[in-house]
Amino acid sequence: MRVVNGFFAFALMLASFATFAETELRSGFIEVEGGPLWYEVASGESVNGDAVPLVTLHGGPGGTSCGLQLLYPLSDERAVIRYDQLGTGRSGRPRDAALWNRDRFVEALHTLRTELGLKRMHLQGHSWGGSLAAYYVLEKGTEGIVSLTLSSPLISTPLWIRDANTLRATLDPEVQAVLDKHEAEGSTDHEDYEKATAVFYEQFVRRGEAQEVVDCPSAPWNSVIYNQMWGPTEFYATGSLQDFDLTPRLAEIDVPTLFVTGEFDEARPDTVKGFAETVPGSRFEVIPGVGHATISREPQLYRDLLREFMREAEALGR
Repeated sequence: MRVVNGFFAFALMLASFATFAETELRSGFIEVEGGPLWYEVASGESVNGDAVPLVTLHGGPGGTSCGLQLLYPLSDERAVIRYDQLGTGRSGRPRDAALWNRDRFVEALHTLRTELGLKRMHLQGHSWGGSLAAYYVLEKGTEGIVSLTLSSPLISTPLWIRDANTLRATLDPEVQAVLDKHEAEGSTDHEDYEKATAVFYEQFVRRGEAQEVVDCPSAPWNSVIYNQMWGPTEFYATGSLQDFDLTPRLAEIDVPTLFVTGEFDEARPDTVKGFAETVPGSRFEVIPGVGHATISREPQLYRDLLREFMREAEALGR
């Protein structure tokens, strides 16, 4: 799902970029079905050629990889690769609506992996990126996947909406009434609905103070993809992912897997823990005090968890 953080102050952006001062960046484009896919590789000077790279997948659908630069400090041990999924960010923006389907996103990731020669990799995805990561492993297999990190993932739309309804019920009754009214009337673009939506987002998406932020104004997200595949808001699914549900297949995942979510996340801890219990030998972690935007709210804690987990997976000899 899309983490709606908006644009951040320029001064904060500069402070955040200082974290990546010793990181070498290399970017380019790879042609996938529908157009060019933009990617960037971050690597510290000390990284050797045998280090297993981390490929990280952004949320949405229709979001961008901008915020995943907060994982670049991990590039002191291994290359960190982010990319903008087709249709958003710096990647091509074709208008063929048939391209916005889950299977084509899997194929685009596989093409990227093939073109970059990633025979082994750690795979991490946040929100919709977690959906894509899990779906990729289930469709393409675990060969060469050293570890899998599913961060606040959408695993089942029915369960996501069930949880969203539970969280909505905790909001002020007047806010709930506004949401119900405009969804029933089909007027989710109304200003009052947007204001009520912001109340939900402040509690369960943006909760917590951003510790590190980055801004990519020249690489915006794409609301068309988000609306077609998901819907108007995080808690109201009307798009093609309405039937998305990987729960019957989770037990097929045979790779070290980390599930992580925020204490007040819209990807509710109890539900994510249930997913983890279905994947043999997986690990489950909760980041305290934050909602869905775990990476920007607790970046150092998040990086430490991911770094430790990748090391442990490699120690298993995968």
